[in-house]
Amino acid sequence: MCGITGFSGIGDEPILQKMNDALKHRGPDDEGWKVWRTVGLAQRRLSIIDLSPAGHQPMSNEDGTVWIIFNGEIYNFAEARKLLKKKHVFKGRSDTEIIIHLYEEIGTEVFSKIQGMFAIAIYDVKKDLLILARDRMGKKPLYWSVQNGTLMFGSELKALVAHPFFKKEIDLESLNKYFQYEYVPTPHSIFKDTWKLEPGTFLTWNGKQAKKTQFWKPTFLPKADSFAGSLIALDSDLAAAVRDRLVSDVPLGIFLSGGIDSSAIAYYAAKANRGKVKTFSIGFKESSFDESTYARQVANYLGTEHHEKILSVNECIELIPKIGELLDEPMADASIVPTYLLSQFTREHVTVALGGDGGDELFCGYDTFLAHRLARLYEKIPAVMRDGIIKRIVGMLPVGHSNMSLDFRAKKFVGGFDGDPAYRDQRWLGAFGRNDRQSLFADDVWKKVAQKNEFDDIDRYLSEMDSRDFYDELEYLYERMYMMDQVLVKVDRASMMNALEVRAPFLDTRVVDLANRMPSEFKFKGLQRKFILKKLMEGKLPDNIIYRKKKGFGMPINQWINGDLKPLVLDFLGPESIAKMQLFNAGYVGRILEEHFAGKKDNRKQIWTLLTFSMWWRRWME
Repeated sequence: MCGITGFSGIGDEPILQKMNDALKHRGPDDEGWKVWRTVGLAQRRLSIIDLSPAGHQPMSNEDGTVWIIFNGEIYNFAEARKLLKKKHVFKGRSDTEIIIHLYEEIGTEVFSKIQGMFAIAIYDVKKDLLILARDRMGKKPLYWSVQNGTLMFGSELKALVAHPFFKKEIDLESLNKYFQYEYVPTPHSIFKDTWKLEPGTFLTWNGKQAKKTQFWKPTFLPKADSFAGSLIALDSDLAAAVRDRLVSDVPLGIFLSGGIDSSAIAYYAAKANRGKVKTFSIGFKESSFDESTYARQVANYLGTEHHEKILSVNECIELIPKIGELLDEPMADASIVPTYLLSQFTREHVTVALGGDGGDELFCGYDTFLAHRLARLYEKIPAVMRDGIIKRIVGMLPVGHSNMSLDFRAKKFVGGFDGDPAYRDQRWLGAFGRNDRQSLFADDVWKKVAQKNEFDDIDRYLSEMDSRDFYDELEYLYERMYMMDQVLVKVDRASMMNALEVRAPFLDTRVVDLANRMPSEFKFKGLQRKFILKKLMEGKLPDNIIYRKKKGFGMPINQWINGDLKPLVLDFLGPESIAKMQLFNAGYVGRILEEHFAGKKDNRKQIWTLLTFSMWWRRWME
């Protein structure tokens, strides 16, 4: 796990060092850089496999004609090494060397042969060719931009910003998408002429032109026909995925929330018999957000060495103003705060952690899957009754303050129901609908984006699918949007700010392929979500863990906005701050705040989305 950056075009060693310094938090153990006439590669290293100097990057092949910088982990490197050692001389034991020598043998086909999470830059000196690649599920981030004929790239935007050619100009279409999605979806970024490299894709740059090639994408066909066979395969593949991710030359542990996903990972880790497993959890003093008792139960059941920390309001509040530094692109997932604090706590004991990310997306785990099933019944109710009676009753529900309160869910459901069903899920998830954004944006900003389809990324993903099953489509959108651009970004930034590597066994290609090719009813049966995963874990975990209600990793934002967080909100979203940005209607923002403070409406999502953006703006744009 590391941070990588570089350029092809105009640049020198001082520029490259400045870009690399911006990623220091991602790799405190080592740094390296190399500059040719028009190309520079640099890396910050967090040593995981082969802690010796032999793992130093940039790394070359035997004759110095191929160079690489690499962020991530390759899990099938041992098998590849056995095949390559007859033809190549290895300097050490790192997985990085495998990529170099495979590239020498098979060129860019190397990316379809390696299994793991990665962002890679290869410079082929003989061909004067720069190659960038990103893993199949978008686990590792990779931004790139071409400005003034120079390509610059990096694990985070802050590395690109350090190049003198980089222009920090807001892309208004991306801004519009951010306030719909609460993140900027791939391949877009918040800045003009700057992109995220798509997952399962490599890019070649010959000094003049960029060409992208997709080497892998999820497939949903053909479908499995045996539930029993799928259950056996899931047991085998998940066990193998966890086992592969336990390989490390540094201490390793498990994020344990007490939910079925992380508990399943902990179970398979304990079963692998690699010594006593270390597990880590945090909790809140607010009961509606706290899951620590469940994590403790699972740890006791599995016999892990459990570490727990209960967070105070002050610890969370103190971190929130630092979000602008933590995120160099706005992303409005408030759970980045507890994720950061969990990573910080875990890093006190280990350098690598396994997490349960991906379980909800692969096995229909979110509440929205139930909401879609309910929507099929709701749409049969006459529109006059829905609009004239049900909406009015829902609008009269008293404002709740607990996580995912009844009124919050009901209002989101009826508010996002109307419109194109293909976009309904995103209307439910997002903070600002189209009418809201029209009111939010300054008139000149809205005129520039009003005719754009903020859901064109959804259209693109659906058009490339090989299945037309509704729940397959929904899962694919979660895999390629919410999970990749919000969940994985949150975990990557929060963990890497603490120099902690996080691995996700559910996102192993074998598990992903298996889950995607299961019929929907294997995963979502009646009202039972994650059906096959729950059946798999019966007898392996306590029943109350397997079948308990999902909570999520949230924060009591609603209460905090009206309490300890209120001065910060008023500072960043006050009239003076809004006016400086020249993007928003200050009167509308003021009304959102007034309604929330007075208890008339629960505007937590809108306020947090605006607050996150304002904190980002003050750090990176002022």
